[in-house]
Amino acid sequence: MKSYHLDHLQHLETEAIHILREVAGEFERPALLFSGGKDSICLLRLAEKAFRPSDLPTPLLNIDTGHHFPELNEFRDQRAQELGAKLIIRTVEAAIAQGLAQPVPGEISRNRLQIPTLLAAIEEFRFDCCIGGARRDEEKARAKERFFSFRDRFGQWDPKNQRPEIWNLYNGRLNPGENMRVFPLSNWTEMDVWEYIQREQLAVPSIYFSHQRACVRRSGQWLPVNQLTPPTAREEVRNLVVRVRTIGDIMSTGCVESTATTVADIITEIAAARITERGSRADDKTSEAAMEDRKKAGYF
Repeated sequence: MKSYHLDHLQHLETEAIHILREVAGEFERPALLFSGGKDSICLLRLAEKAFRPSDLPTPLLNIDTGHHFPELNEFRDQRAQELGAKLIIRTVEAAIAQGLAQPVPGEISRNRLQIPTLLAAIEEFRFDCCIGGARRDEEKARAKERFFSFRDRFGQWDPKNQRPEIWNLYNGRLNPGENMRVFPLSNWTEMDVWEYIQREQLAVPSIYFSHQRACVRRSGQWLPVNQLTPPTAREEVRNLVVRVRTIGDIMSTGCVESTATTVADIITEIAAARITERGSRADDKTSEAAMEDRKKAGYF
């Protein structure tokens, strides 16, 4: 009898598909968080494999800070349209106008303001589960996540009070008002994501590949010049050939100098990299506990 052996990517794929099907079986109103970034692109392909030829059992949800790269939003809208998926967009701007989110004078990043915006969307649509593309290798706080990450009725996360996940058994029981965040890509790495994109021949936004962009040097990294945070008189604007490794707000996403124009080039570059993926995110540099504090408050 011929045996069938799964390679590394196939094992990760089957694990993620199993988790997505568990979500469909256990929750009544799940949503899939889709930003158009590389991780959510992989997540969307896995959802296709888990449920096609049926329609996706979840709408796509995006929390738009208003400070996104235009290329990212264009890709997000196009991909949702191609799949015929329902795309729900809730904006930080609207949350501020409604008094749900309170900006702090001098605060540049809108990551904190995404929290009340997301929690309001969960309440509006009564989502009992939000599927995200976070991976444990990204950051210390995310390494503490389970596949099924419980949130209390205030949307808060307690890393010391998570449910055991023994033998791939997941406890999705919830009381009214509680919700679950589910992370099917938890065991994936940045390299796995790009190798899967290559294997599946998935399209990604153009900013992941090298391109010429005006940048300024801030906090030890190259940040893209933009109208929200224009260069100061002392800052030198340089036109560089760069790309992004991970995408956040346009004013906190660091660019890396690169000549990678294909997915194969990116894989080669990552293999030789000595800086972590989120090492180019200025919003993670405020303190070592920045991400964990945001997640405890309801961040995804």
